[in-house]
Amino acid sequence: MKKNIAVIRGDGIGPEIVNEALKVLDAVAEKYGHEFIYTDVDMGGCAIDKWGEPLPKEMLDKCLASDSVLLGAVGGPKWDGVPGDKRPEKGLLSLRGGMKLYSNNRPAKLWKQLADASPLKPSIVDNGIDFIVVRELIGGVYFGSHTTEEKNGEAVATDIMEYSEHEIERIGRIGFETAMKRRKKLTSIDKANVLDTSRLWRKVMHRLSEEYPEVEYSDMLVDNAAMQIVKDPSQFDVIVTENLFGDILSDEASMITGSIGMIPSSSLGETSCGLYEPIHGSAPDIAGQNLANPIGTILSAAMMLRYSFDMAKEADDIEAAVTKALDAGLRTGDIMQDGCTKVGCKEMGDAVVGYIG
Repeated sequence: MKKNIAVIRGDGIGPEIVNEALKVLDAVAEKYGHEFIYTDVDMGGCAIDKWGEPLPKEMLDKCLASDSVLLGAVGGPKWDGVPGDKRPEKGLLSLRGGMKLYSNNRPAKLWKQLADASPLKPSIVDNGIDFIVVRELIGGVYFGSHTTEEKNGEAVATDIMEYSEHEIERIGRIGFETAMKRRKKLTSIDKANVLDTSRLWRKVMHRLSEEYPEVEYSDMLVDNAAMQIVKDPSQFDVIVTENLFGDILSDEASMITGSIGMIPSSSLGETSCGLYEPIHGSAPDIAGQNLANPIGTILSAAMMLRYSFDMAKEADDIEAAVTKALDAGLRTGDIMQDGCTKVGCKEMGDAVVGYIG
């Protein structure tokens, strides 16, 4: 199978971690007879330096013409002084908007080899942590109208949370489709005891659930969900929720795994063309020193294979190779433990490639 992948190496450690992910993709392509064609795209600070803006139209067009996009990281203090509308992060927002990406999907998986890094008690960790938060990305209170006005001699601020049926249905469908590719269990998070938007959310989700009889479906209030994620995370497989709740819960979920260097993410929209990236930043303080952890980016590539290319076996192979590298005691500096072998970014990538075989 031939696939065109837009590659955004970005800033800081971005080029290093992306290079390791591409090595892994090449190993998968060789093993399974695929052809991955890479198109380099400038975005972020490097694009500002080269083109004067964080995402030139020509670069966006390359992404739109691809089958999916792999991103390292963007930004850094070098560009702190540029105008707000020209900051590196604006490139990412423009990319999400141009690709019409309305679903952010962030796994929370604790690798058993790193269990000691979790802040949760061993009795909880031993039950396993392996779920994914599917968050609506371009609606809700973050994208509603915002006003501040004076009433009765004091400032009054208002933020509007708004959702339409079609917005809920499209993110809900992503949640159900994701569950179908995992363990077929979906938990919808809302605040239906208080919010009209949540009551509409629940109504639409119940209707959708009838289309997916194989998926075990349940509702949960967001305050209870926040407690359950730290009390018994093993109960979750796929969580689907709106923008504000998803922002908070996905950050909580990343903390219980112990290391952000291990966590991938995807953003999906109206087509199978998605944006895949690790959740960590550009870490300019260690850039170019072969110190970065490439596993989050490597696992992002695995997500791309699974969710955009329907290459489940290939994605399984990458995840199994990461497991074997960790079982062998290999650790980058951010996840180093007593009794393990410290390796650099390139060496970790080489190890994962070696276990693809």
